[in-house]
Amino acid sequence: MIRVKSSNCSYFLQGLSSYYVVTFTTHIQDPPMTDRIRAILDQAAKLPVPASTLADDADLHEAGLTSFASVQLMLALEDAFDIEFPERMLNRRTFATIRSIETAVTELTRAAA
Repeated sequence: MIRVKSSNCSYFLQGLSSYYVVTFTTHIQDPPMTDRIRAILDQAAKLPVPASTLADDADLHEAGLTSFASVQLMLALEDAFDIEFPERMLNRRTFATIRSIETAVTELTRAAA
């Protein structure tokens, strides 16, 4: 006899004289951070080109990132990664490339952990 307890995915298997509990854990990996940043760029920054076509070190300002769009991007990144950019990071360099954004977000998520 097998019973499924849906709230925590435990399976109960009936043995000869007792029950055995087997728990399966599924790990869902997040996509790479650069992919998440690209998706946020597409949604929040509204660049004239898809973020997927940009290299990690491509200049986002040259690709069309405006100062208003960089603020929208910052807010979207804060929501997505549950972080807050400190004043020292509120500059053009932090949002210059996908790589610089990844570096900043990595630093902030590690500090929050």
